Amino acid sequence: MATAVISDLIADRRERVRSFMEEHIYPNEPTLFREDEVGDALIRELRQKAKSADLWAPHLPPEAGGSGSGFLEYAYLNEEIGRSFIAQLIFGCQAPDAGNGEILHLYGTPEQRQRFLEPLVAGETRSFFGMTEPEVAGSDPTLLRGRAERDSDEWVINAHKWFSSGADGAAFGVVMVVTDPDAEPHRRASMILVPTDTPGYELVRKVPVMGHEGRGWATHCETRFTDVRVPVENVLGEPGDGFRIAQKRLGPGRIHHVMRWLGQMQRAFEMMCSYSLERRAFGEALAEKQTIQNWIAESAADIQACRLMTLQAAHRLDEGDEARVEVSLIKFFAARVLNEVIDRALQVHGGLGMTDDTPLAVMYRMARGARIYDGADEVHKMVVARRILRAFEDGGTWRFT
Repeated sequence: MATAVISDLIADRRERVRSFMEEHIYPNEPTLFREDEVGDALIRELRQKAKSADLWAPHLPPEAGGSGSGFLEYAYLNEEIGRSFIAQLIFGCQAPDAGNGEILHLYGTPEQRQRFLEPLVAGETRSFFGMTEPEVAGSDPTLLRGRAERDSDEWVINAHKWFSSGADGAAFGVVMVVTDPDAEPHRRASMILVPTDTPGYELVRKVPVMGHEGRGWATHCETRFTDVRVPVENVLGEPGDGFRIAQKRLGPGRIHHVMRWLGQMQRAFEMMCSYSLERRAFGEALAEKQTIQNWIAESAADIQACRLMTLQAAHRLDEGDEARVEVSLIKFFAARVLNEVIDRALQVHGGLGMTDDTPLAVMYRMARGARIYDGADEVHKMVVARRILRAFEDGGTWRFT
């Protein structure tokens, strides 16, 4: 596979995204991060500009209301979009709406797409994803305790969730609950669409994450469902499809995260290099110090390795392969590189890096969660090792192609 050469179409779209970021995102970051009407108004204005520029929802194909043409293109675009945490919201590809939009496109009925997907992709509503529960390990969805029982033509849902990403202000949630406790573990759960104005649904609180609650789409909330009744037609796919759909959602979701991390680590790397050339200490520029030079060389190698691994995984996903090993590999590898590169950049900036006068402090706080959400590092390493060993047990081998 040749990933070094990209099509003229992708190159053009990437350049247009880059220009949009330079003109509209970077200069306005302080305002965009403001949690008030001034910040919200600018977000609305720039989202409309992204739509007018045909750069809206690049994670979805045109038939679903987006502007994308596959994972490989999205990887290249996210090297630009991912450089600013707020940019994904401006381009309409923010988590968890991006993942929810994908599974609604793939598994939703025509009625579900009309009611939930169309306003979501248009940016008129937001959604949340409710799977993780505080009482059980989030890395093992077969342990879910939340239940939905069939009562005539309705599901009656009782569940307690947290890290319901984006629940603050969301119009609906995609909620994973057990619908058949007697089925085999991977057929017990289903995904059900729950409008947030349904009686019995409660947003308990926004869970502070490393000292910050966030707002709207960037929140992680505790939610509760007490005898929540929704029509049986609100199930995604068929009852029992929850685990299969979750894998279909989380696989692309993980590579989406890594794509954005490429932008974050590249921006931090550029800041580290530029500042080390400008800042002087003990008679010379920081760039002359061997430690700094080692950090720059190691970061360059790690970032390029992440890029090539991500592009390979994206290529396989575009070919219809689930790429389970490739996605898990980049998930834990890129999470480590992201943390290390941002940490080095912050260290080079010294006290300045700890302040909000640069984006590094926010980047650092956000990066730590990368090793936990959408599967902890240890879980992905287990997946990789088991699948590789299984190939050897079957008399084969594992080839890095």
